[in-house]
Amino acid sequence: MNEALRRAARLRGTSRPFGSIATKETSTAGGDNARPCCTGRMTAASSDLVDDAGCRPTRVGISACLMGDAVRFDGGHKRDAFLTETFGRFVEWVPVCPEVECGLGTPRESMRLVRVENGVRLLTVRSGVDLTAQMEHFSRSRVSTLVGEDLSGFVLKKDSPSCGLERVKIYDRHGTPARGGRGLFAAALVDAFPLLPVEEEGRLADPRLRDNFVERVFAYRGLRSLFVAGWTVGDVVRFHTAHKLLLLAHAPEAYRQLGRLVAGAGALSRRELERRYIEAFMAGLAQLATTRRHTNVLQHLAGYFKDRLDAASKRELADTIADYRRGLVPLVVPLTLLRHYVRRFDVAYLAGQTYLQPHPKELMLRNHV
Repeated sequence: MNEALRRAARLRGTSRPFGSIATKETSTAGGDNARPCCTGRMTAASSDLVDDAGCRPTRVGISACLMGDAVRFDGGHKRDAFLTETFGRFVEWVPVCPEVECGLGTPRESMRLVRVENGVRLLTVRSGVDLTAQMEHFSRSRVSTLVGEDLSGFVLKKDSPSCGLERVKIYDRHGTPARGGRGLFAAALVDAFPLLPVEEEGRLADPRLRDNFVERVFAYRGLRSLFVAGWTVGDVVRFHTAHKLLLLAHAPEAYRQLGRLVAGAGALSRRELERRYIEAFMAGLAQLATTRRHTNVLQHLAGYFKDRLDAASKRELADTIADYRRGLVPLVVPLTLLRHYVRRFDVAYLAGQTYLQPHPKELMLRNHV
């Protein structure tokens, strides 16, 4: 077996935990410890991925080069510090390198997408070898194995003819590139998992996109935890209630649509309710939250304390929300003050709102939006 095939075998058999998660059992989906994952909040607690309710860790696929594996065409890697050192503390990675795993060596001749008479082909740059069929066959096979990996998201390498998700270069017969393609493995992945949160590492440099992707990963995990054997409509109602403010920050119409869906659950089969709820929920969360919508949610939260705070405290809270709306402070500032009042006055309904902490606070994502 050559080195490329040995590396491919290692990649297929490896999922990598970084850091830890410990989940308090506060599931809005029924609290059954046999569920694949709980929906409570997560904090870093030890050097291993541990869940005190016995749930499996959140698993996320990733292009192996982003982990630091030397699998690039030039024998290098594209290790991403945020993914490996920060986000990686709270997920278990499932690395994939389509080019190595489909049997290509490292280093190897570079390749690119080329538009020809019969469509877009994957060709090596210097020798013009057509690798399309080989990559498409591998991609279908590898994606089918990922069904059993229990993924809650996937991070792909940007611009790659195999892994690139958006605006990958496609060259014409004169060698002129135009952005508008998608890598062959990425295309197979998205086709097979249309609801799975998928993002490119380059776009994660944008604070809003990074916050949105991580929110979707943990929300998708929560949905998968909700819809396991034995779920009830009551479980769905509790999940929907806990995610009200989060949905309102992203897509108010999606929240209303989901509310109507849950209200009419008796007229639907269990499978149909599950399918329609997951589709609408993930579509709503995929819409980026805006400053205006966050402000509306913050003001909604503040309304719970209008009869509990003195005049000075109410003014301070209103001013802090206004400062956020004007871009003077990040979202974490008014949220921190509101969380303080939720704890102080023991408002159970608000304490159960995912919006107040949709992902581990150690990621500090809301310090930048």
